[in-house]
Amino acid sequence: MAAGIYPKTPKHDSYDVVIVGGAIYGASISWWLTEMSGFDGRILVVERDASYEFCSTVHTNSCMRQQFSRAINIQISQFGAEFVNNFKAFMGGDDRVPDLVLQNFGYLYLADTPEFARTLQDVQRLQAQKGAGTRHMSAAELAAEYPFYQLDDILAANHNTVNEGYFDGGTMFDWWKKSGRERGVEYIENEVVGLGCSVAGDCVESVTLRSGEVVSCGTVVNASGPRAAQTAAMAGIDLPVEPRKRYTYIFAAEQPLDRDLPLTIDPSGVHFRTDGRYYMAGCPPEPEDDHAVLPDDFVADHGLWENKVWPAIANRIPQFEAIKLVNSWVGHYAYNTLDQNAVVGRHPHVTNFVFANGFSGHGLQQSPALGRGVAELISYGEYRSLDLTPFGFERIENKQSFDEKAVI
Repeated sequence: MAAGIYPKTPKHDSYDVVIVGGAIYGASISWWLTEMSGFDGRILVVERDASYEFCSTVHTNSCMRQQFSRAINIQISQFGAEFVNNFKAFMGGDDRVPDLVLQNFGYLYLADTPEFARTLQDVQRLQAQKGAGTRHMSAAELAAEYPFYQLDDILAANHNTVNEGYFDGGTMFDWWKKSGRERGVEYIENEVVGLGCSVAGDCVESVTLRSGEVVSCGTVVNASGPRAAQTAAMAGIDLPVEPRKRYTYIFAAEQPLDRDLPLTIDPSGVHFRTDGRYYMAGCPPEPEDDHAVLPDDFVADHGLWENKVWPAIANRIPQFEAIKLVNSWVGHYAYNTLDQNAVVGRHPHVTNFVFANGFSGHGLQQSPALGRGVAELISYGEYRSLDLTPFGFERIENKQSFDEKAVI
């Protein structure tokens, strides 16, 4: 999307809903609001950079998985898969809307310790109970299906090829924006620099823009991605979400595999998968370097590929000893330092301040379900499709971690 496509200033001085951030969650929530029966409020989406050049959404790997250790996370992704598989129908059957294809190569978790093997067995049982197609596999079973892996150190694996893989998340994002704007959602390219709270501090009454305009609001939604803590601080709220670097690499293989490569989560912390004619790999920084960075810090660690990623790939797939790096980039996770799970819902004290934050790498795949849930909460005062209360801010206040074992 080219810069300048959005106007700079709002059309009105009052909105029922102001959404701070116009990337995947600003787009999802605003579009879902137009789907809510009886909601006819005025919606303003404020995006600081309409080019989206550095936002997390455009740096995503567009993956979808059922393999989580919490039932609600499984259900969220199941709806995400349903939404992708029936995208045109969800978008009203519009002939302009393309069909989306979920490439079901699946995630493959590799366990190199008895403890992790037992964890994989436990979560497979939960996933199966919730209808996911995850299989728990021995190293011998895995070798029979994917003989290119080196499995000397691997004890077990979990794999699922049902509604699990990758899809064109950019098209979903673009159509949420396009359809939302056609339905009256107002996007502007500006920046929220202040929130005016009531004397009692129990609600946000106004939003101040960098250009000087002040608009009144009924509800404010924090959809600020890695900048979420900055937005929350404007309302006097301490939110433990910070930008953390994540690295993506595209590579070509001198000897390509004879079948799709599942998204393989290696014990080294590196993951890799098929990506069309190429392959994609990703990883966090080394543990000592995995910390908060400035929201505009996208400086790459050029040694990471040579020292960590390439050796891990070549070790796991000896056929990939000869590979060539084609492209790479740095993106940001909006990283929830408490438990790497989303923070969703109303603040318990600033009651018209709504969170859609801290997705820690799960944001795009969770955006259909969580966007719908936030829209339900705003429109009806309750969640009607999935109960998202486990993601509420109360757990942040009480420092009660909602742990998810399957974090990449």
